[in-house]
Amino acid sequence: MSIKMIKVAVAGALLAFTATATVAQEAKSLDELLEFVKQGQITEARENRSREQAFTNAKADQKRLLEQAKAERARQERISAELEKLFEENELLVADKQKQLKERLGTLAELFGHLTSTAGDAITNFETSLTSAQFPNRGEFLTQLIEKMSGSDQLPSIEEIERVWFELQREMTESGRVVAFEAELAKPNGDKIQGTVVRIGTFNIISEEGRYLQYVPEKGTLEELSRQPSGPYLSWAAKLAASAGGEGLQKFGVDPTGPTGGSYLAALINSPNLEERWHQGGYVGYAITAVGAVAFLIAIWRLLALAMMSSRVTSQLKSSTANTNNPLGRVLKVHEDNPSMDPETLELKLSEAILKETPSIENSLTLLKIISAVAPLMGLLGTVTGMIITFQAITIFGAGDPKAMAGGISGALVTTVLGLLVAIPTVLLHTIVNGRAQRIIHILNEQSTGIIAEHTEANLRS
Repeated sequence: MSIKMIKVAVAGALLAFTATATVAQEAKSLDELLEFVKQGQITEARENRSREQAFTNAKADQKRLLEQAKAERARQERISAELEKLFEENELLVADKQKQLKERLGTLAELFGHLTSTAGDAITNFETSLTSAQFPNRGEFLTQLIEKMSGSDQLPSIEEIERVWFELQREMTESGRVVAFEAELAKPNGDKIQGTVVRIGTFNIISEEGRYLQYVPEKGTLEELSRQPSGPYLSWAAKLAASAGGEGLQKFGVDPTGPTGGSYLAALINSPNLEERWHQGGYVGYAITAVGAVAFLIAIWRLLALAMMSSRVTSQLKSSTANTNNPLGRVLKVHEDNPSMDPETLELKLSEAILKETPSIENSLTLLKIISAVAPLMGLLGTVTGMIITFQAITIFGAGDPKAMAGGISGALVTTVLGLLVAIPTVLLHTIVNGRAQRIIHILNEQSTGIIAEHTEANLRS
């Protein structure tokens, strides 16, 4: 009995019970109630017979449907057996055809194998080659040719095989040429323009303004490098671009390390310049630079002052009268003011005058000496603090990136270089300034000693 028939029987019983309950509520005596119950039993028996008939009919339908399903299954099994037999026959036919194809191909199979390998290598080379900027979509033809040679239903034509040779030959030929052609290139700000570019073999591509470009294989586009190499390379590139694609001999900076712009060129342009190196020193580097500037200004000031003072002293040596506009004149003025003084007292007076002149002559020499000693120490301070920061970064992020670690150490050593760059010239300037000052002081002592000797000799004669 199906679930549907059970639901029908339950519903009928519920209706009969509901009707009997309703009649019982309306009966006014026991006889009347008994009559109502008898009528209900008759009605229920009639409904049960109707339900049984429905169940019998449904059972017959289910049996008929089952027979139909069995017949359909048998039919599908016959079809499956026929298809399986046909499949086996086709397998034998395909194997026979493949055997015939292999016999007819003969040595061509080995040729197609080498051709497939060569085409695959060519696709890899063409994807990154700068010549693809001038001759795009070469890989599509080679990919289709490889698919054709890998299949068993088609063979490559003579023209297709010759085109593979042509593309390889053209790549070799273009690798040794300097040519100009029209192409679309992207500026660093994202603007795309159409212009003339010059390709130097498979090494570099430059724009008509002499800017170095890079070829992006993933996009198949040319992009101007955001940073350009320094030095004479840009001027050479501009001259080459102006010479209509390389007519005549021109100097040019070629990067031979890669077809997409070159790893050497990338490392060269990513290397910081002097200004960026200076900024790597940070606040300590700025302080060292300021101290060096102060030392340079002091040295220049003292050199100019001592040069003027030396000129006046030289003029005083040629004059017979004391002039108070120079240290020697002021020392000689002491002797002129005291011509009859005894030699011992005159010597003390002259020594006192020289001592008064010495501070102005040796002015700021001590400061230059201090700067020459402090600058390396400041550089060492910057290096130590930079190394501390670098090792803290290694502790947090690890040492998995040697380039980042080397960059931090390089930045830390910049302050040491700055300190030495300040200290070495400062020592040389201090030596020069001190030599000029000592020359003037030596002249003062020499003239003072001569005056005392002449004064003593004059007293002895008198």
